[in-house]
Amino acid sequence: MVSICHCTDCQRLTGAAYRVTISTRRAAFTITGGEPRLYVKLGENGRRRLQYFCPNCGSPVYTTGEGEDAEEVGIRLGTINQRYEFQPRWQIWCSSELPWVQDLTALPKRSFD
Repeated sequence: MVSICHCTDCQRLTGAAYRVTISTRRAAFTITGGEPRLYVKLGENGRRRLQYFCPNCGSPVYTTGEGEDAEEVGIRLGTINQRYEFQPRWQIWCSSELPWVQDLTALPKRSFD
């Protein structure tokens, strides 16, 4: 389950226009390297969101919640090697979407390979 979130929290936490997340059950989730650091974000709904990030580079790695919210983990797409195998299936919080984000086709492209 891969989604794009346009909420302002995701925009601020990533420094980007949106965040791409792969949702999975906690039981299927394993970290294979290092121990991430934790930042706790209080959501607008009053729930605490546990934001885990790399202690070396600061990249967001995954998020989860507390209680029943802890059963789901949101992996940040850009942090996994298999990111080319996943494609978003829906978008959420579209009312916060930046107006230009859906049509990038007119922008010039440049490759640095």
